[in-house]
Amino acid sequence: MSDTAPAWQPTVVVVGGGYGGVRVAKALDDVADVVLVDPKDAFVHNVAALRALVDPAWLPRIYFPYDTLLTRGRVVRDRAVSVDSKRVVLASGEEIAADYIVLATGSSYPFPGKSDAVETEVAHQSYRASHQALAAADGVLLLGAGPVGLELAGEIRAVWPGKRITVADIGDDILPGPFKPELRVELRRQLDELGIELLLGSPLREAPPTEPGTAETFTVTTEAGTEVTADIWYRCHGAMPLTGYLADDLAPALTARRLVEVTPELRVVGQDSVFALGDITTLGPPMAAHAGMQAEVVAANIRALITGEGEVGAYEPMPPVIVVPLGPERGSGQLPGQDGVLDGPAAAQIKGGNLLIENQAEVFGVGGGK
Repeated sequence: MSDTAPAWQPTVVVVGGGYGGVRVAKALDDVADVVLVDPKDAFVHNVAALRALVDPAWLPRIYFPYDTLLTRGRVVRDRAVSVDSKRVVLASGEEIAADYIVLATGSSYPFPGKSDAVETEVAHQSYRASHQALAAADGVLLLGAGPVGLELAGEIRAVWPGKRITVADIGDDILPGPFKPELRVELRRQLDELGIELLLGSPLREAPPTEPGTAETFTVTTEAGTEVTADIWYRCHGAMPLTGYLADDLAPALTARRLVEVTPELRVVGQDSVFALGDITTLGPPMAAHAGMQAEVVAANIRALITGEGEVGAYEPMPPVIVVPLGPERGSGQLPGQDGVLDGPAAAQIKGGNLLIENQAEVFGVGGGK
């Protein structure tokens, strides 16, 4: 226990055990009675989920049971159904009174970017089944040319050099967002070298007739008249913030897109003791790195309020930053303060090679092999 810990310790309830939530919970474990609420039995390192799809040997490496996270606090496996400024109500009916609440529920995303299974073994079964279907497919269609669509295309090509891979998007270019034009040029160059077809600027007339991730041959047509035949497809867009549990006194902070407005100190607008971070806030875009940095600010601010030491500080948003692996040896990206963009080896060294698994292993105090 820290020397600054008071005899009486307030209760901090962290709702959501993703990238930001686990860091806040761990950082406050010595000065508060921390309760981490999440329905899953393990933290999932979603950054590496696409690698686990093409190589299921990665699956055990990207799931970290919560039981190694906290020394003093507790993890409650349940879903929050109503959260107000003073309490968290769970699906089981349990109510947890809180002195401080941290909203860190993140976002949902189509499989394989994320799995909605709450049991690790069920999630593993889904990835293995989809891996088998993908392995049997000759043609693959990926809908969405953002980071997930591009990364998945690169992961598939690294394992199966002979598959036909088409990435389709209604946008006129890849990788929407405030990124350097030369980054898109470099990624498109590498995608062309990999033989990955880009079909941009025209929506499909109809969605594929099969379920995503299942093996069945189909043909779709764009509004421009281009036909694509594939044996499997995945949806690589559509992050949705998970904020449906907010009670009436917190609901005014929600925008029309169901995102949470926060102050510079990452308090929920209109609240003194409720904080929010990550994908559910208006700070966007949804990235694990952003959630991690915001978690540091939230934890420091709550610690200052509990101990009376230090001041509540503001979060300074990051400039545009991204690393897009195209398999374990290729990719590109842009980093703050650096001219130009990353080449393939640099992107692999920073992210693509081990997909930051060692960072999560450190959080959970377990080994993270390469």
